Amino acid sequence: MVQPTEVRGGAASPESGTADASVLDNAVWAALDGPHAYLAERVGRAARYPADVYAVAALADPGDPAAWADLHHLVGPGTTVRIKPVEQVPEGWEIVGGGVGVQLVDTALRAEPAPEAVRLGPDDVPDILDLVARTRPGPFLERTVALGTYLGIRDRGRLIALAGERLRPPGWTEISAVCTDPAHRGRGLATRLVRAVAAGIRERGDTPFLHAAADNTYAVRLYESIGFTLRRRSPVLVVRSPGTSPGSAVL
Repeated sequence: MVQPTEVRGGAASPESGTADASVLDNAVWAALDGPHAYLAERVGRAARYPADVYAVAALADPGDPAAWADLHHLVGPGTTVRIKPVEQVPEGWEIVGGGVGVQLVDTALRAEPAPEAVRLGPDDVPDILDLVARTRPGPFLERTVALGTYLGIRDRGRLIALAGERLRPPGWTEISAVCTDPAHRGRGLATRLVRAVAAGIRERGDTPFLHAAADNTYAVRLYESIGFTLRRRSPVLVVRSPGTSPGSAVL
């Protein structure tokens, strides 16, 4: 099992003040237990986003058996769920997939508005899903736009670039869904949108951060080049809950 690895300190950028980076060690839980609590489906020390918003779950303490029992009650028996960060699973749970992600924090990003960017909402979801299907920046679902501000750039009406907000742990906001239509790459559109989304995050006093797949070295190098610092690596697991109902006797 890949262990979470602290790569560098998670200091915030001077422009946006100082945010407690420790909440980023369990960012999904910190968001669901904090600013995104109104979206949380929760049982005790386990929570998840609605399935059409962001298909991921989290535990208050991944090392606590009671939290796993709460997750079992939440998702039900024999259910597949994506969860992070988790190092190992209790007996009865099955690992069925996963990978390794990296987390980067804003330490020197130049944030500024993008005049050509437009704010996207529910009416834009079909266009967003079309762009996401062509570029594969990561999960984006029917109601992911409910998580925060999403900005896009259009060319003759067609959406060609996208970036927005996803997780919101206290003091931080994740920049996510960064993508550009292949026919329009090389123009710096994604970078302009990242800077614009970051400007909005900074305005409310949060510090930007983001996640990427560890093997997406191109994206990691790009983010580092514009002012993000690699903070940690950690596993992202897809697990299946035990097949019996929580609390039922096995005869």
